[in-house]
Amino acid sequence: MDPKIHILYNFVEGPWGGGNQFLKALRSYFKNTGVYTETPKNADVIFFNSHHCLEDALKIKKKCPNKIFIHRLDGPIFYSRGGEGKIIDEILFRGKSRRLDEIIFHANKAFADGTIFQSNWSRIKNYELGLKRSPNEIVIINAPDPSIFNRKDTKEFEKEKVKLIAISWFADIRKGFDMYRFLDENLDFDKYAMTFVGNSQIQFKNIKWTKPVPSQEVARILKEHDIYITASRNDPCSNALIEALHCGLPAVAINDGGHPEILGEAGELFEDEEGVIIAIEKIVQNYERYRDRITLPTLNSVGQKYYRFAKSIYDDYSEDNYRLKEIHFFNKAYLKFRIKNWIKNSSFRMKNWINDFDL
Repeated sequence: MDPKIHILYNFVEGPWGGGNQFLKALRSYFKNTGVYTETPKNADVIFFNSHHCLEDALKIKKKCPNKIFIHRLDGPIFYSRGGEGKIIDEILFRGKSRRLDEIIFHANKAFADGTIFQSNWSRIKNYELGLKRSPNEIVIINAPDPSIFNRKDTKEFEKEKVKLIAISWFADIRKGFDMYRFLDENLDFDKYAMTFVGNSQIQFKNIKWTKPVPSQEVARILKEHDIYITASRNDPCSNALIEALHCGLPAVAINDGGHPEILGEAGELFEDEEGVIIAIEKIVQNYERYRDRITLPTLNSVGQKYYRFAKSIYDDYSEDNYRLKEIHFFNKAYLKFRIKNWIKNSSFRMKNWINDFDL
């Protein structure tokens, strides 16, 4: 029997983070293939994402232990998000991020039947911070909605005035703003033009700044440009980079996080300020060659991988071997004494989920 799928996530319409955009696209794929259900009650397999909706996931898991839960992991958050630049803010934020990763790891151990990583980099870094390996895990890169992010109406390359673009909804310094500031001050704007779309702490002098816009508008703006640039650090799987590549833009990316896995031969990696200018110029000199080497999985192939992974776990499990019975006392004690205080005292709210688990 083909299992029914539900994605347990509070979807946001309009411009939002990459996870939200990808999960909307994945939901559309499941709907189009006829395997999606709008309610967890009617689902055989439930996907949940990182730390989102953990209290809801736990309640459903306890009430319906035969449902398969698959955890889509991000981050680790400890690496992918930082403070606002001040040392004390950085220390406090990273401390909270580390404890949030611990919550995610123990939720994964307690009630996830399978784990999906967005990149090999993310998998390795999560292991380094303490995530226990799952007997059912896989790496599946993201893909955008092909009706929006595609090569239709992409502009012809004009070497006389090369147009660069960067995108970030999150205005954290780790999203590459130190490099964008450098480009704003040092790029030859007689030869280049550059646009930044999203939220920024920096008031650019030469870079054109456009506030967050819906996906359709993002795609339109991308197709007006030639080269995508990302300097975000510790980014496990940049949705903006993937969207730009699907629109036919070669990219320059800092050699960090999941960027090398995504980019392949469709652009150039850089290490520092000197390297970013060199990388841009390399693409300008061989633009069509880089564009021709853009090879990323489609939403259809990504959706198929998600479903095949879910179905394989669903087919293998039965009431007799269900993992919920294997949760041992130490894990319960850890959840109760270590995590309960963190949830109570942090801005991360999961209403009563510890009590719901009968610890």
